[in-house]
Amino acid sequence: MRNFLLIFTALGLVFGLRMAKAQEQSYKVVLDFPRWPAGMKCGAVSAVAISSAGEVIVGHRSGPPISVFSKEGDHIRSFGENVFNAIHGVRVDKDDQIWATDMTRHIVVKMDVRGRVLMTVGERDVPGEDGKHFNRPTDVAVAPNGDFFVSDGYGNSRIVKFDGKGNFIKAWGHRGVGKGLFHLPHAIVLNDQGQVCVADRENNRIQIFDAEGGFSRQIEGCTPYGLGLGSDGKLYIADGRAHKVLRMTQAGAIETSWGTKGSAPGEFNMPHGIAVGSDGSVYVAEINGERLQKFEPR
Repeated sequence: MRNFLLIFTALGLVFGLRMAKAQEQSYKVVLDFPRWPAGMKCGAVSAVAISSAGEVIVGHRSGPPISVFSKEGDHIRSFGENVFNAIHGVRVDKDDQIWATDMTRHIVVKMDVRGRVLMTVGERDVPGEDGKHFNRPTDVAVAPNGDFFVSDGYGNSRIVKFDGKGNFIKAWGHRGVGKGLFHLPHAIVLNDQGQVCVADRENNRIQIFDAEGGFSRQIEGCTPYGLGLGSDGKLYIADGRAHKVLRMTQAGAIETSWGTKGSAPGEFNMPHGIAVGSDGSVYVAEINGERLQKFEPR
């Protein structure tokens, strides 16, 4: 009996190692991506988003703060020099309009694909906690009907909902650890049921709400800096504290994860933003690593 248990335990360890290896090998890093123009310095990369055409929109803290690349990694254009001071989150809506948050100017900006400002929400350089002000906002998510949600963020620890014209609808949450409370809501996405998924970073969880702020459930076991949603409906998490990426079901079951702290290709140094292309490629923005990495499914 003892020998049987030893054999069973050994087989379990081998199986576990094989499963771990399979998880590590589920994505491969794409080398030499993207290719920055000569003379352009890449600062801390805070955010990445993917357009319907597969263009890769990168937000970073150097000039110009938004750069657009093809899915092959070729530079297309850059803009935003006179708009942003410390860009934090970047998203693309169903019409390929670009939305970005600036955490020190306390604003959310909507732009067209060439960087022309279409709308600014919040008062530039003025923090606050009402329907017209933010305090260091972090991210934005746009619903198909045009409503948008802002994670407001470092200063206020709340979620703010607006209609498509920028009119305040409601807000929920404040600093705390209970359900519906936040300690640095750092990223936000809408899942395919229209639920609001919030990276509650310093509480080490993802909280999920309906569109009116009603609490649904939470997912624990990670420190979510960045959130992305794949066309497969899966959640992709940039865990900036563990320096790795996770793919999980919306129920919170981890399907795969990869990464460790470092500067080599495939390693991470504070992954901060994450986005998923229609082909399943995963793009990861690194703050301390000052780079964007692309991973393709094997």
